[in-house]
Amino acid sequence: MAEVILMPRLSDTMTEGVIAAWHKKVGDQVKKGELLAEVETDKATMELESYKDGVLLHIGTPVGGKLQVNDLLAIFGNAGEDVTALINQHANGVATAAVETSTPPTTTEVSPTSSTVSTANVAAMEEVVLMPRLSDTMTEGVIAAWNKKVGEVVKKGDVLADIETDKATMELESYKDGVLLYQGAKAGEKILVNDLLCIIGKPGLDVNSIVAAVKASGGNTPAAAPAQTATAPQQIAQPALQPAAEEVVNEGRILASPLAKKLAAEKGIDLKYVKGSGDNGRITKTDVDSHSPAANAAAAPVAAKTEAKAAAPVIPAAPLGTVSYTDVPVSQMRKVIAKRLSESLFTAPHFFLTMSIDMDAAIAARAKMNELAPVKISFNDMVLKATAMALKQHPKVNSSWMGDFIRYNNHVNIGVAVAVDEGLLVPVVRFADGKSLSQIGAEVKDYAQKAKDKKLQPADWEGSTFTISNLGMFGIDQFTAIINPPDSCILAVGGIAQEPVVKKGQVVAGNVMKVTLSCDHRVVDGATGAAFLQTLKQLLEEPVRMLV
Repeated sequence: MAEVILMPRLSDTMTEGVIAAWHKKVGDQVKKGELLAEVETDKATMELESYKDGVLLHIGTPVGGKLQVNDLLAIFGNAGEDVTALINQHANGVATAAVETSTPPTTTEVSPTSSTVSTANVAAMEEVVLMPRLSDTMTEGVIAAWNKKVGEVVKKGDVLADIETDKATMELESYKDGVLLYQGAKAGEKILVNDLLCIIGKPGLDVNSIVAAVKASGGNTPAAAPAQTATAPQQIAQPALQPAAEEVVNEGRILASPLAKKLAAEKGIDLKYVKGSGDNGRITKTDVDSHSPAANAAAAPVAAKTEAKAAAPVIPAAPLGTVSYTDVPVSQMRKVIAKRLSESLFTAPHFFLTMSIDMDAAIAARAKMNELAPVKISFNDMVLKATAMALKQHPKVNSSWMGDFIRYNNHVNIGVAVAVDEGLLVPVVRFADGKSLSQIGAEVKDYAQKAKDKKLQPADWEGSTFTISNLGMFGIDQFTAIINPPDSCILAVGGIAQEPVVKKGQVVAGNVMKVTLSCDHRVVDGATGAAFLQTLKQLLEEPVRMLV
């Protein structure tokens, strides 16, 4: 009797899986413990073994296809057994056009001269490669480069293409041998997850029929239009203003801001014709930007003069140059940053707590530690270590809003925001509370280099429970940061600046660092966030506490 196998949940956060490879074909005899398929989850690609003996009668989706947890994965039974009823019973889980069955048997081979190709044929031969989901947030990928050309022989393990995801540029390896017959997009073009990426097979296949079959089964085939990786700068010529007599509005000493004077000189505007909107008629940058000699002349009264005066000399306007701009397509990384942070800001009720921390003792302690430390310790490393220790004392801050419940994390995984050219990545220092300052320093430096080299992997940026964003090295004194979901808090760290402080009744120069905690009010209350900052302040103002 035929038996249905559903897509199992292979990780605690898995909701769907993508078939990376089938190791058995319809009609093959399968024994218990044999490798059936490779399934790509949100965490990793995992091998799926058969837990029973039988003949593989049906697979729920071809390679590259996506199945939700508990969708129909495969059907085992006896050779020749009719499984149509079982397929129809589970038809809601996957489109019937994308599945492969054992009947009729002749559909498992395609003649090179065949003029029509069914989706069953495509699935059986595993020629179709769909765009895989290479990260947990990926919805589409951009072809950064093809490493194989159409007509070239491809071996299993060869790098087919470099795919730019929302996180990094990753290499996509071939999982079968054959010839690259078709590319679904050119370099620079984007493809949605599960859309047709390429076709690998034997020479002579009717590629057009296979593409049509994939399209008919619900897959999208991007048009072979030229890639639009960048829009050429569009220039709009600004016509030179016609000389016009203007009304003098400023005589004698002219009050104007330095920026307004500089801008007026660049534009060739005489400030005596510009009306100021600032205090005492002071001319500002806005006044210069909005000044139009022609409009000013048109607005001037043209009442007749009773006295005969010499005509005022006409001052020709200098050319103002041309207006130009460059349109650059939004990268995958920037799209996801915009989407996730917009969702965070507009769904999580943010509130902000700012505290000043005296860093005199931390500066002295860092200098002594770096005399012995194998890796140079930065102030950011000290902040990260102090934050990790404070989170252990305030678990409510080390939490996540999960909709129907709040998750209080017993482990401390701190995400460290790293700026790259395309946007922002947040690699995670795991179990930071148990690591030394030297270990934290080495790990953060390694992550920063990997981020710049685009070598971070999904495992490097997943699983944070708290995030730190430090802009102090850029000269920023204080700022607020948007919470990085699913964390409930993020700490914005400013630079260390000398300020007057009171110590023992005396006003002296002190080294002060300002930090701002952004909190999700659904999880963290004001008093909870304030208590966390007090602990953080104590640890940084007396660094010896971090060693106890």
